[in-house]
Amino acid sequence: MTLHPKVNPTRRYQLACEQMPLAVYREVAAHLQQVRGVQTELIWQQSQTFDYQQSQIGGLWIEQPVDLDATEQRYLETILAFYQERYGLWVTKDPA
Repeated sequence: MTLHPKVNPTRRYQLACEQMPLAVYREVAAHLQQVRGVQTELIWQQSQTFDYQQSQIGGLWIEQPVDLDATEQRYLETILAFYQERYGLWVTKDPA
C-alpha cells in the first residue's frame, strides 16, 4: 500500500501594475513568498516595442492554498496594499 501525500487545492491568479518597475516586482514576489504556502512567478512583458514608461514585467502569478490561514491571508493583502499605495492599482486576472 502506497501512501500519497495530501495535496491542498490552490488558487492561481495574475496581478499586474503597469507602472511598477522590474526591481519592485521582484521585491513584491520576494515578500509574498514569505507568506506560508504562497508561490509567485514573474511574467515577462510581451510587447515587441520598448516603452520606458511601461514595466518590463507583464505581471505576477500568485499561487496560494484555497484554504490559506486567515492570518497569512491578511499578510498577503497587507503586502499587496503597501505596493498598491505606491505604484497604483493592481489589475487582477484569473486564468481561463
